[in-house]
Amino acid sequence: MNLNNLLTIVTDKKHFLSVEDYVDFSINYLEFIENDLQAVIVSQNESHYQFYQYKQEGYYNITRPINSHLMYRVEDAAKLKKHFFDILKNIRDIPKDNLEQRDLIIRSIYTVQQSIGATLDALPAGLSNKARKINGDLFERIIQLLVRYVGVECTTGTIQVPVEVDNVVQFKMSYQHDLLLLKDHELKAIGSVKTSSKDRIDKIFLDKFLYSKLTDTTLPHIAIFLNDVQRKQTKHENQYGVSGTFLPGHFKGFTVKLNPLDGVYYCDIRPNMRTEAILKDHIQTIDYFFCNDLWWLIGKHDNQ
Repeated sequence: MNLNNLLTIVTDKKHFLSVEDYVDFSINYLEFIENDLQAVIVSQNESHYQFYQYKQEGYYNITRPINSHLMYRVEDAAKLKKHFFDILKNIRDIPKDNLEQRDLIIRSIYTVQQSIGATLDALPAGLSNKARKINGDLFERIIQLLVRYVGVECTTGTIQVPVEVDNVVQFKMSYQHDLLLLKDHELKAIGSVKTSSKDRIDKIFLDKFLYSKLTDTTLPHIAIFLNDVQRKQTKHENQYGVSGTFLPGHFKGFTVKLNPLDGVYYCDIRPNMRTEAILKDHIQTIDYFFCNDLWWLIGKHDNQ
């Protein structure tokens, strides 16, 4: 499959209606990059990040940063095609110390989504806004599909939140959410699903605060992110590095002074999220969401 074929698929969201669709696309992408790239560029400041440069049919574009520690190669196709689905069927039973299976969860989700994002990077510059919209929509969809695949009811859409004064509903406010987790059709948690926290983290904290105030409830709010790195050009021409887009000060300030979120999860977690106070207590890799916290959020362990 050539780059034009991949672009035809990825720019039409109807090709991504199941987890299998995502996996099949990513395997085709991994096969393509094995032999058909112009170059692989290594990041100057964090060498495990790479950038793929396309040939003429991709306008010699350079992709977003790809974490080589997480992105599978074509020889790992069996892990995506079979082992990933085997793990999903028994995801509640994976212990925290089973690092191999948890790593497979993280890498599989990262690979299927970055295959989409990196393919979209081959579009001409004038279509960058369209590419960002497609990439974001498809990340939201894969998380929703995975949640349903493991047996949890979820949807996306607008919630009408009543605003009461003296116990009388005066009007309703509309809230659009990426992920609504339900049990027996009852809303159990609200999630934000974004490829990056850039320009979004403040709103997620404020949404929880306002929702709690308006409804007088403590409904859990979570956030799921793909990564928080972007490409930057170094002082030397044609050399590239990565920079972070996460704002630790904002995250800590809102967590301490407003309200903490009930779960924050990354595929590509940044080093400071594992070591800094407050961050390490509130941010986890995405396997924790699927293996542990999802079931707590919907109350699966009630009375057990």
